[in-house]
Amino acid sequence: MIKPPTQATTINGHGRPRKSWRRGRLAVVTGLVTVLAATTLAQATPASASRTATPHLPRPTGSQPVGTISLHLKDTSRPDPWVPAVKYRELMVSLWYPARSPGRERAQYMTAKESELLLKDGGITGIPSDTLSRTRTNAFTDARPAGRKHSLPLVVLSPGHSKPRSELTGLAEELASRGYVVAAIDHTYENVATTFPDGRVTTCVTCEIAKERGWWVKLEKSRAADVSFVLDQLTGKHPKWKSARLIDTSKIAMAGHSAGGASTVTAMLQDSRLRAGIDLDGTVESEVPASGLSRPFLLLGKPATYTPGKGEAAASWERVWTGLNGWKRWLLMTGAVHLSFTDLGVLADQIGLEVGADIAGVRATDITRRYVTAFFDQHLRDKPQSLLDQPSARYPEITFCAPEEKTCA
Repeated sequence: MIKPPTQATTINGHGRPRKSWRRGRLAVVTGLVTVLAATTLAQATPASASRTATPHLPRPTGSQPVGTISLHLKDTSRPDPWVPAVKYRELMVSLWYPARSPGRERAQYMTAKESELLLKDGGITGIPSDTLSRTRTNAFTDARPAGRKHSLPLVVLSPGHSKPRSELTGLAEELASRGYVVAAIDHTYENVATTFPDGRVTTCVTCEIAKERGWWVKLEKSRAADVSFVLDQLTGKHPKWKSARLIDTSKIAMAGHSAGGASTVTAMLQDSRLRAGIDLDGTVESEVPASGLSRPFLLLGKPATYTPGKGEAAASWERVWTGLNGWKRWLLMTGAVHLSFTDLGVLADQIGLEVGADIAGVRATDITRRYVTAFFDQHLRDKPQSLLDQPSARYPEITFCAPEEKTCA
């Protein structure tokens, strides 16, 4: 049985606590960090009838098998921004890529220890501590990469604050099955648990820090530096991935969820290699300069937070929108909650928790994948996508917003 919430707090899309009558971070078993860092749920209750024995990610819809590998990277040019005693920035990065054929070894979603720490941090009881580590993925660790030299676009993914890079695995698998290389970053000390090859597990130093707008701006800038470093390591003269020659360095983009989405704006402003970007339900604190950002950008979020004219978070998107001088869209997904844009909405449904969404996790995942893929296909592969031009009968949950007029339809 899941222990009921006992304290008062809900948490907005950027990870900042707000007063409420329930403790939102206990809302989702697999939300663990998701709810801890970013959901607006008031409570969650078991829905045992919908439980499945083994959590699993929806299969990707592309035509190619998916391979994956993890990289351990060290940036010796700068100290860690959160633990200054550590004189270098150390990161774990997962890569997904199209493969020649399926392998035999499926990738683990996360380690048993990571699952244990995340569940404990969320106050979740009554389920095995390794529940999340048993999630079935669709990528293989022994699959050989496929593709011609310099033929594959690269997409960088950044998760929400306090959340692991694994929360975006389903999206990464989808993109890889459609011919993209995808790099998801664990931003060290910003996540409840990151495991390194030598067995060390770092925890969330930033979760204990009192936060105000200036702190979030620092976080966004720090993540932008992480992204630029990872791009250096994948596309420089001595790349850390032996198959990096497959990457087309003229076709690089970024997407992120929550704080990761907010950081996408800053990363694009700081690194011109990023040709397009997506913010998935993330409040942006950094300012877009007067010169603006002329590269394509997609804002995709939930109506409760990001309807134009409806509060502080929406106002942050309005500031960004004004500074976007190129192709841009502001889309909202009816029925979504904060975790709906990640794997965690799907996994919560499978485990049997009601998390407050009016859209099924698998449906939200399908929609997120479809619009994200359409965006990158259009702006990295020059394949026009009518889906991005007007509402679709196939996806009636998506509304197009005109922030100048404070309307969505």
